[in-house]
Amino acid sequence: MLAGHQGDADAALRAWADPDGRVREAALGALDRTGVLTDALLTDAVADPEPLVRRRAIELAARRPGVDLLPALDDPDDDVVEVAAWACGEQLETSDDPDLAVVARLAGLVDGHDAPLVREAAAAALGAIGHPAGLAAILRACTDKPQIRRRAVLALAPFDGPEVEAAIDAALTDRDWQVRQAAEDLRRAAGEVDT
Repeated sequence: MLAGHQGDADAALRAWADPDGRVREAALGALDRTGVLTDALLTDAVADPEPLVRRRAIELAARRPGVDLLPALDDPDDDVVEVAAWACGEQLETSDDPDLAVVARLAGLVDGHDAPLVREAAAAALGAIGHPAGLAAILRACTDKPQIRRRAVLALAPFDGPEVEAAIDAALTDRDWQVRQAAEDLRRAAGEVDT
């Protein structure tokens, strides 16, 4: 960590070769701060044997569209998959031509992952990306657990159409007050509810 704050890229590179995963995790941050972190190194880190290193690498890759995160969406560690879903949304949020394989995999996570946090992150990522190929999964997420419904309703923001309006209408009467609030926020942002 000191290497990153002191601009010592050589020490950060040595730390990246350490056998301890906690040291390699810290080295990634130091390499990023010193400006020598490459997409190739991040790609290697996304496949590191230690989940904490993979999570940190994926967090850093969120700002680097050159790092392929599709394989990370199938990681055996649920925490890694959650961060990967979020990072995919960050990577592709401003893309005019998002990777449809990533969109399809995120939709699959929304529909079939056991971990609610993964489903929630995947729904949010699909909303951030805003590609029509993700809409059906977001609509299905609007009927999942409350925390997932909240994120899914907000993920509807970039979309329009009768099915979107119906999902927002349903959310306005949801039994969970935060889901209702999310729907009201969308209506307010669209100028349909007085503030």
